[in-house]
Amino acid sequence: MRCLAIMNQKGGVGKTTTTINLSHALAEQGYKVVVIDLDPQSHLGLGMGFNATAKEGLDTIFFNAAALDDVVLPVEDRLGLNKLSLVVAGERLGEVEAGLKGGAERGWLVKNAISESEQCQKSDFVLMDCPPSAGLLGMNALFAADELLIPVSSDFLSLHGASRMVGIIDYIDESMKQKSKKWFVITRYHGRRKLSQEVKEKLMEYFKSEVLATPVRESVALAESPSYGQSIFDYQPKSNGAEDYRQLAEDLLYERVM
Repeated sequence: MRCLAIMNQKGGVGKTTTTINLSHALAEQGYKVVVIDLDPQSHLGLGMGFNATAKEGLDTIFFNAAALDDVVLPVEDRLGLNKLSLVVAGERLGEVEAGLKGGAERGWLVKNAISESEQCQKSDFVLMDCPPSAGLLGMNALFAADELLIPVSSDFLSLHGASRMVGIIDYIDESMKQKSKKWFVITRYHGRRKLSQEVKEKLMEYFKSEVLATPVRESVALAESPSYGQSIFDYQPKSNGAEDYRQLAEDLLYERVM
């Protein structure tokens, strides 16, 4: 089982879009995937067709010591493969940062929940959609993940957010005497725009051998599909966005980089 946190300190870079569509692309290839929403905005659940505040979710892990398997929801996919499951954020997840009592053990709650989850342990992938912050929820994701996937949209503020994220990761790695495996994915890419090319070049300069091979092109369909509670594979399965995420899934599977 590979456990990935999809994170960047800047919002609007495509974390949730990537989580939704990468999970569906992996499921389409026959892999069993559990997706977990660590962002109190609950956009992941909404984008996958669930009323995220009407369902028990990850918040019960923090406040009620619930088991993760008790709140995992099956997600229908267009091929009927039954390979995809979801843990929504839950209506109280936004209270975690300020309202959760306890000490350092609070940072390990998600990791422990995944380790104790039979459904996660039998899956090929666990993908975590993370908030654009390095608070308690972000720390839980970092401690739980085996690998980090950092989306970088084609602008320098996103690149700056990724750089700050790497600084936090490096600090944690040094403290815990470990080396996190990182992947970068370029999102909202315009191949003919100079800025997109410059961001791509900077990423390859700073993070050589960690930038996944497929940039995800800017797409109206990718922006529209979550509003219908659908992945790009349900909304427009023959679009550029669907093709890019299929290729990105293979990049991750075979560790293909630029």
